[in-house]
Amino acid sequence: MTSTPFAMIPLPKERSVKPRRTGLTMMMDWGLPFGRAEDNMTLLAPYVDLVKIVVGTARLYPEDYLVKKLAMYKSYDVMPFLGGQFAEYAYATQGWQAMPGFFAEAKRLGFDALEISDNCVPLDDDERTKMIKLAIAEGLEVHGEVGSKVVNQSPQDLIDQTQVCFDAGCEIVLVEGAELVTDGKVNESMMTALKGGLDLDRTLLELTGCWIKGVTPNDIFELKKFLMTEFGPDVNLANVQPDDVMETEAMRCGLSVIGPKIEPKAAE
Repeated sequence: MTSTPFAMIPLPKERSVKPRRTGLTMMMDWGLPFGRAEDNMTLLAPYVDLVKIVVGTARLYPEDYLVKKLAMYKSYDVMPFLGGQFAEYAYATQGWQAMPGFFAEAKRLGFDALEISDNCVPLDDDERTKMIKLAIAEGLEVHGEVGSKVVNQSPQDLIDQTQVCFDAGCEIVLVEGAELVTDGKVNESMMTALKGGLDLDRTLLELTGCWIKGVTPNDIFELKKFLMTEFGPDVNLANVQPDDVMETEAMRCGLSVIGPKIEPKAAE
């Protein structure tokens, strides 16, 4: 059994351990070489629950390389899933008739889950439901994503879309990070509304990134800090970059800038 350094310092009981149902961390994989991805998992697997093979990068792998990589993630008890913008591309360029084959191909390659989103290609509620059910019919777990990178929506729109996803059979739903900020800064009124209207045990809140105009590295850090302060250390977080997983876990445990919860000492 591997020993733990500084074992005399207890970690907070509020932070769950794997297998966990809340406090999920989703890491992004933008095309990590296999060796680096596996090396990451030897250290980071206890702190990562999901890995998104982002956008359409799965199309660019040699097949045997992708299959091997998906199997590696699973061997570390981490679920890889196919990013939603690839399905959007398939739908926009090939139409409905292509989607059952697209979902079957994802399953054949070793994906057990994928994301259904409308970041760039809008879906109404009926279309969203149809897309989710088609993927489920092919044996895939579906992670819905709501919100847009292009046009900001109201909190109620996001809450309603989330419920559509759950009603259609989604296991979890991700909220687009661009909806959580205004000019890169935390939109606190949006956060308050979502906190009161979402099933937070089944919803992941996405961090922003450089793909969103006006967002700086500090903005991403401040958003993460806000989410953990406002929603607690077991908030479900998505879009964590590989190099930020350890720091994110440290923040969850009070070992980073948020610091520990310290009860005030009684007067002597």
